[in-house]
Amino acid sequence: AVLGCALLMPTVLGEDCPSWCRCWSLGGAQGWAVDCSSRGLRSLPTLPRRTHSLLLHNNSLVSIPAGALDGLAHLQELQLWDNPWHCDCHILYLKLWLQDFSAPTLARLRCASPTHLRMKSLGQLTGSDLGVCARLLPNKCLQFFWRDLLLIAAVIIVLILVAWALKFSKKLVCQLTLGGWWLRSIPKTH
Repeated sequence: AVLGCALLMPTVLGEDCPSWCRCWSLGGAQGWAVDCSSRGLRSLPTLPRRTHSLLLHNNSLVSIPAGALDGLAHLQELQLWDNPWHCDCHILYLKLWLQDFSAPTLARLRCASPTHLRMKSLGQLTGSDLGVCARLLPNKCLQFFWRDLLLIAAVIIVLILVAWALKFSKKLVCQLTLGGWWLRSIPKTH
Protein backbone atom coordinates (compact mmCIF):
# COMPACT_ATOMS: atom_id res chain seq x y z
CA ALA A 1 0.00 0.00 0.00
CA VAL A 2 2.89 2.38 0.80
CA LEU A 3 4.46 1.62 -2.57
CA GLY A 4 1.13 2.34 -4.30
CA CYS A 5 0.92 5.77 -2.60
CA ALA A 6 4.49 6.55 -3.59
CA LEU A 7 3.69 5.76 -7.22
CA LEU A 8 0.62 8.02 -7.18
CA MET A 9 2.59 11.02 -5.84
CA PRO A 10 5.12 12.03 -8.49
CA THR A 11 8.55 12.96 -7.24
CA VAL A 12 10.63 15.60 -8.97
CA LEU A 13 14.36 14.89 -8.45
CA GLY A 14 13.82 14.03 -4.79
CA GLU A 15 11.32 16.86 -4.37
CA ASP A 16 7.58 16.34 -4.28
CA CYS A 17 5.33 17.79 -6.90
CA PRO A 18 3.11 20.35 -5.14
CA SER A 19 -0.33 19.12 -4.10
CA TRP A 20 -3.04 19.89 -6.64
CA CYS A 21 -0.43 20.35 -9.39
CA ARG A 22 0.79 18.12 -12.20
CA CYS A 23 4.53 17.74 -12.87
CA TRP A 24 6.37 16.09 -15.74
CA SER A 25 9.94 15.87 -16.91
CA LEU A 26 11.00 17.93 -19.91
CA GLY A 27 13.88 15.53 -20.43
CA GLY A 28 17.30 15.32 -18.81
CA ALA A 29 18.86 18.61 -17.79
CA GLN A 30 15.89 20.73 -18.96
CA GLY A 31 14.04 20.28 -15.68
CA TRP A 32 10.36 19.99 -14.96
CA ALA A 33 7.08 21.47 -16.06
CA VAL A 34 4.79 22.27 -13.14
CA ASP A 35 1.14 22.93 -13.99
CA CYS A 36 -0.74 24.52 -11.09
CA SER A 37 -3.19 26.41 -13.32
CA SER A 38 -6.93 26.58 -12.58
CA ARG A 39 -6.56 24.99 -9.14
CA GLY A 40 -8.05 27.77 -6.99
CA LEU A 41 -4.68 28.33 -5.29
CA ARG A 42 -4.61 31.19 -2.77
CA SER A 43 -0.89 30.82 -2.02
CA LEU A 44 2.17 29.72 -3.92
CA PRO A 45 3.03 26.06 -3.28
CA THR A 46 6.58 24.91 -2.59
CA LEU A 47 8.08 24.38 -6.01
CA PRO A 48 10.80 22.01 -7.20
CA ARG A 49 14.09 23.86 -7.70
CA ARG A 50 14.55 22.54 -11.24
CA THR A 51 11.21 23.96 -12.41
CA HIS A 52 11.60 25.05 -16.04
CA SER A 53 7.97 25.84 -16.85
CA LEU A 54 5.51 27.08 -14.21
CA LEU A 55 1.82 27.55 -14.96
CA LEU A 56 -0.02 29.47 -12.23
CA HIS A 57 -2.69 31.20 -14.33
CA ASN A 58 -6.39 31.24 -13.44
CA ASN A 59 -6.00 30.88 -9.67
CA SER A 60 -6.81 33.07 -6.64
CA LEU A 61 -3.30 34.44 -6.02
CA VAL A 62 -3.23 38.03 -4.72
CA SER A 63 0.56 38.29 -4.24
CA ILE A 64 3.75 36.22 -4.24
CA PRO A 65 5.78 36.14 -1.00
CA ALA A 66 9.14 37.95 -1.16
CA GLY A 67 11.91 35.56 -2.22
CA ALA A 68 9.54 32.76 -3.30
CA LEU A 69 10.79 32.71 -6.91
CA ASP A 70 14.46 33.44 -6.23
CA GLY A 71 15.53 29.79 -6.02
CA LEU A 72 14.13 28.87 -9.44
CA ALA A 73 17.32 29.27 -11.46
CA HIS A 74 16.07 27.04 -14.33
CA LEU A 75 12.75 28.83 -14.81
CA GLN A 76 12.15 29.81 -18.45
CA GLU A 77 8.35 30.05 -18.69
CA LEU A 78 5.95 31.59 -16.19
CA GLN A 79 2.22 32.11 -16.66
CA LEU A 80 0.52 34.22 -13.98
CA TRP A 81 -2.44 35.84 -15.78
CA ASP A 82 -6.03 35.64 -14.50
CA ASN A 83 -5.20 36.00 -10.81
CA PRO A 84 -6.81 38.71 -8.62
CA TRP A 85 -3.58 40.62 -7.87
CA HIS A 86 -3.87 43.00 -4.92
CA CYS A 87 -1.62 45.95 -5.73
CA ASP A 88 -0.15 47.15 -2.45
CA CYS A 89 3.32 46.81 -0.94
CA HIS A 90 3.07 43.00 -1.05
CA ILE A 91 3.01 43.06 -4.88
CA LEU A 92 6.32 44.94 -5.04
CA TYR A 93 8.44 41.76 -4.94
CA LEU A 94 6.59 40.24 -7.91
CA LYS A 95 6.76 43.51 -9.88
CA LEU A 96 10.53 43.87 -9.37
CA TRP A 97 11.20 40.18 -10.00
CA LEU A 98 9.22 40.23 -13.25
CA GLN A 99 11.03 43.36 -14.45
CA ASP A 100 14.17 41.21 -14.61
CA PHE A 101 12.49 37.97 -15.72
CA SER A 102 9.93 38.97 -18.35
CA ALA A 103 8.67 42.45 -19.20
CA PRO A 104 5.84 41.06 -21.40
CA THR A 105 4.57 38.93 -18.50
CA LEU A 106 4.71 41.95 -16.20
CA ALA A 107 2.78 44.08 -18.71
CA ARG A 108 0.08 41.41 -19.03
CA LEU A 109 -0.73 41.25 -15.31
CA ARG A 110 -3.46 43.56 -14.03
CA CYS A 111 -4.43 44.70 -10.55
CA ALA A 112 -7.80 43.46 -9.29
CA SER A 113 -7.71 45.60 -6.16
CA PRO A 114 -7.72 48.13 -4.55
CA THR A 115 -10.52 49.77 -6.52
CA HIS A 116 -8.52 52.83 -7.66
CA LEU A 117 -5.92 50.54 -9.30
CA ARG A 118 -8.33 47.98 -10.78
CA MET A 119 -7.18 46.93 -14.29
CA LYS A 120 -3.91 48.87 -14.06
CA SER A 121 -0.90 46.92 -15.34
CA LEU A 122 1.61 45.86 -12.68
CA GLY A 123 4.30 47.22 -14.98
CA GLN A 124 2.78 50.70 -14.73
CA LEU A 125 2.59 50.79 -10.92
CA THR A 126 4.55 53.59 -9.27
CA GLY A 127 5.58 54.20 -5.69
CA SER A 128 2.69 56.61 -5.20
CA ASP A 129 0.24 53.89 -6.37
CA LEU A 130 1.45 51.51 -3.69
CA GLY A 131 1.17 54.03 -0.85
CA VAL A 132 3.47 54.07 2.12
CA CYS A 133 5.36 50.81 2.31
CA ALA A 134 6.68 50.71 5.86
CA ARG A 135 8.62 47.52 5.25
CA LEU A 136 10.08 47.14 1.82
CA LEU A 137 12.80 44.79 3.02
CA PRO A 138 12.16 41.39 4.57
CA ASN A 139 13.03 41.07 8.28
CA LYS A 140 16.23 39.19 7.51
CA CYS A 141 17.45 42.06 5.34
CA LEU A 142 16.77 44.51 8.16
CA GLN A 143 18.68 42.27 10.58
CA PHE A 144 21.64 42.20 8.19
CA PHE A 145 21.40 45.98 7.80
CA TRP A 146 21.64 46.59 11.57
CA ARG A 147 24.40 43.97 11.94
CA ASP A 148 26.40 45.57 9.12
CA LEU A 149 25.82 49.06 10.54
CA LEU A 150 27.15 47.92 13.94
CA LEU A 151 30.19 46.29 12.29
CA ILE A 152 30.95 49.47 10.34
CA ALA A 153 30.63 51.57 13.51
CA ALA A 154 32.97 49.18 15.36
CA VAL A 155 35.55 49.37 12.56
CA ILE A 156 35.41 53.18 12.59
CA ILE A 157 35.90 53.26 16.37
CA VAL A 158 38.86 50.87 16.13
CA LEU A 159 40.45 53.00 13.38
CA ILE A 160 40.03 56.15 15.48
CA LEU A 161 41.60 54.42 18.48
CA VAL A 162 44.51 53.13 16.36
CA ALA A 163 45.09 56.61 14.90
CA TRP A 164 44.99 58.15 18.37
CA ALA A 165 47.38 55.48 19.71
CA LEU A 166 49.82 56.09 16.83
CA LYS A 167 49.71 59.83 17.41
CA PHE A 168 50.20 59.36 21.13
CA SER A 169 53.07 56.89 20.59
CA LYS A 170 54.89 59.33 18.24
CA LYS A 171 54.49 62.08 20.81
CA LEU A 172 55.82 59.76 23.53
CA VAL A 173 58.81 58.72 21.36
CA CYS A 174 59.58 62.39 20.67
CA GLN A 175 59.39 63.21 24.37
CA LEU A 176 61.65 60.29 25.28
CA THR A 177 64.11 61.22 22.54
CA LEU A 178 64.13 64.86 23.54
CA GLY A 179 64.32 63.90 27.19
CA GLY A 180 67.32 61.66 26.51
CA TRP A 181 69.04 64.39 24.48
CA TRP A 182 68.35 66.93 27.21
CA LEU A 183 69.84 64.61 29.85
CA ARG A 184 72.98 64.09 27.76
CA SER A 185 73.47 67.78 27.24
CA ILE A 186 73.47 68.55 30.97
CA PRO A 187 77.04 68.64 32.18
CA LYS A 188 77.87 66.00 34.72
CA THR A 189 79.27 67.25 37.93
CA HIS A 190 81.38 64.97 40.00
